Amino acid sequence: MDHTFETAFERLEQILAKMNTGKTPLDESIKLFEEADKLIRLCSGKLTSAEQKVEMLIKGRNGELVVDGANAPQAQPYPRNTPSGENACPF
Repeated sequence: MDHTFETAFERLEQILAKMNTGKTPLDESIKLFEEADKLIRLCSGKLTSAEQKVEMLIKGRNGELVVDGANAPQAQPYPRNTPSGENACPF
């Protein structure tokens, strides 16, 4: 099954709730743990991918990461020049 981040995270919460009851048999606990491990890897990969996309979106035109005073990534609008020289979005 192909999970979105949200469905994978929701399933992880369900697994955690079930395992925290203390009433899950050992064999089922192992299966749930294996499923949780796969879901954690999937979520981690999706978060890493999203982080890379966001980083690309906030890089300046010259490819340098734009940071604020606290050295945290900072988003800036991308100016587009119109024929009159004003900055405007072409859409």
